[in-house]
Amino acid sequence: MQLDTVRAVVTGGVSGLGLAVARHLVARGGKVALLDVNDEKGAAAIAELGDAAARYYKTDVTSEQSVAANLEAARGFLGGLNAAINCAGILGAGRVLGKEGPMPLAQFQGTVMVNLVGSFNVAKAAAALMQHNEPGADGERGVIVNTASVAAYEGQIGQAAYSASKAGVVGMTLPMARELARFGIRVMTVAPGVFWTPMVDGMPESVQQSLAASIPFPSRLGKPEEFADLVAYILGNPYLNGETIRLDGATRLAPK
Repeated sequence: MQLDTVRAVVTGGVSGLGLAVARHLVARGGKVALLDVNDEKGAAAIAELGDAAARYYKTDVTSEQSVAANLEAARGFLGGLNAAINCAGILGAGRVLGKEGPMPLAQFQGTVMVNLVGSFNVAKAAAALMQHNEPGADGERGVIVNTASVAAYEGQIGQAAYSASKAGVVGMTLPMARELARFGIRVMTVAPGVFWTPMVDGMPESVQQSLAASIPFPSRLGKPEEFADLVAYILGNPYLNGETIRLDGATRLAPK
């Protein structure tokens, strides 16, 4: 699809990778609905992007009712829905056996609920709407792009919950793409490495430098704009389907 025809919902869209995607799409003539839980950042994002091209919907991605209702409302604002980009996620860091004892099961469940179940929840609700779109070139009706992590492949100590949730996102990509193929809906996943996000920005400079030095080439943290550029390329290339793309500067995470 052409970027100026993109009508997208972006979860986690008011900051970090999600906001970078929204900026990229709006700058090229697309329209976006930002699904997130931070009202203050949501208002700031809409003020930046313009209320003609973007709208914020307070959304808990783990709520089936909230997601379905807000996607329906977003489709009305956008004048259609042909893209869903899942960027909402939490770290959920913690050791299986920590200083205070075993990880509470609720912590593991909470991480999986947001990162994996939330991604599935948005994807299936978006697909339910996209299936009714008029087919474009190659019969395409929509594109779903999920966000995993390189931790899905080589999770570090303290990332058992996070890695499991992101590995689940990788695992559902191909079967979902195969199933939705008959509706003309593509499904892709991006697995970013270490990127400049608000979380990293708050780390000590020495930690930031250590992270950058661990990346083979280029030896720096990824830029959110590079993530957004890849998402936009996925939207525009109809032969990309059912795959997870690592975007990581050839890094491989060490055990800790």
